[in-house]
Amino acid sequence: MDLSALRQEYNCEGLIKKDLALDPFHQFEKWFKQYTQANLPEPNAMVLATVSERGEPSTRLVLLKYFDKQGFVFFTNYKSKKAKQIEKNSNVALLFPWFPLERQVKIQGTASKISITESLAYFVSRPRGSQIGAWCSHQSTVVSSRSILENSYEELKIKFQNKTIPLPSFWGGYRVVPKQFEFWQGRSNRLHDRFTYSSTDDDHWSIDRLSP
Repeated sequence: MDLSALRQEYNCEGLIKKDLALDPFHQFEKWFKQYTQANLPEPNAMVLATVSERGEPSTRLVLLKYFDKQGFVFFTNYKSKKAKQIEKNSNVALLFPWFPLERQVKIQGTASKISITESLAYFVSRPRGSQIGAWCSHQSTVVSSRSILENSYEELKIKFQNKTIPLPSFWGGYRVVPKQFEFWQGRSNRLHDRFTYSSTDDDHWSIDRLSP
């Protein structure tokens, strides 16, 4: 299948260094707000890349649930493939594919589990159906049919009826602490604007333009 004719020209406003925030978290928040204010879908959807013990990469889409100067937090089953890979190698990468605005944000850093207290605070804020879903899914394991999942869900729904659903011991959050950010803005003729923020020893960030 020949895809050579599929071309998208990027014509949005460019990105110059003097317009960047000195702090990459502030720059990320600015772009995040612009995406959400444009009423575009899934602003918090991000690609999470992990690596196995054998150096084999793996990617999947997860949802960013909150972020601050401490890092970027997402939630998952601690027995999932991603969790097992993070346990062996905490180096991860995130990618926010904000293509409607002709932008990408890449983040490299390390992931670690957040506290049970912090996981619980988020868990109780989830819809009840999502809470039950966390209990009935043995994420990344083989399941012979969807009916098994649905039956498990219904059984747990009855079990927890009129009860507070507890936080599963195998479920919780990870915080990705960034070491490097890249902000990518599409430009015409493939001369894209790319800027990296790299963490320095004195808790500051150096900013460099990259060739596209």
